[in-house]
Amino acid sequence: MLRSIRELRGYTLKAKDGAVGRCKDFLFDDAEWTIRYMVADTRKWLPGRKVLIPAASLGEPDWQADLLHVALTRDQIKGAPALDEDEPVSRQYEEAFLEHIGLPVYWVPAGPLGPHAFPAQPGKTAGSEDRPNAGSGVRGDPHLRSCAEVTGYEVSGADGRIGRIGDFIVGDERWILRYIVVDTGSGLPGPGRRILLAPDWLTGFEWARGEARTDLTVDRVQTCPDYNPAEPVNRAYEERLYDYYGRPVYWDK
Repeated sequence: MLRSIRELRGYTLKAKDGAVGRCKDFLFDDAEWTIRYMVADTRKWLPGRKVLIPAASLGEPDWQADLLHVALTRDQIKGAPALDEDEPVSRQYEEAFLEHIGLPVYWVPAGPLGPHAFPAQPGKTAGSEDRPNAGSGVRGDPHLRSCAEVTGYEVSGADGRIGRIGDFIVGDERWILRYIVVDTGSGLPGPGRRILLAPDWLTGFEWARGEARTDLTVDRVQTCPDYNPAEPVNRAYEERLYDYYGRPVYWDK
């Protein structure tokens, strides 16, 4: 199902043998638009540490109980390499962390022993040669981005401001980010609205400036189907959205 990232924040995290904290944030791969890790708030249990949970270890959310099951034990999580709260997640840390919990690295293409955990979006793979700084000693993975940090980024169209990123919509089966939610505010004529844009419809980011760009015009976006956060993003709505923009649908790829 397609769900809001904002809605997931605060969910209780339940490991195989007990609770470990709450969902705080998600780190996504900006080359593949796939959630790689959930950042857990474990201050009552492991204070001072940034605790990561791989998306491949997350079960389907229990939307009624506000609960996320984690296919790891408390000892596995506690025994993972320590990472200070303010420390960036480096490729070297990822390698050590994934080895500790028994998952293959996701940036190496599938081989004769099988696919890596949560491969790239259908039809896309990312080998280490495509990943800048892999194994180079750079402190932070250049492709991991925080959903919380990117929320609030300005969204600019081909001929003017559209709004700001207010949320993300994720598929909870493979944890692929399907849409950004744009709060138009005063960016478009008329009262503020919420609209959805697929990552494929963005032309790029200016990370240092906190800006996302699209080649869609303000007039085009202004009359697109509205997004109502109180209602689920179902296939009927997606079909209307893709038909409106005349874009190929992702579910037929």
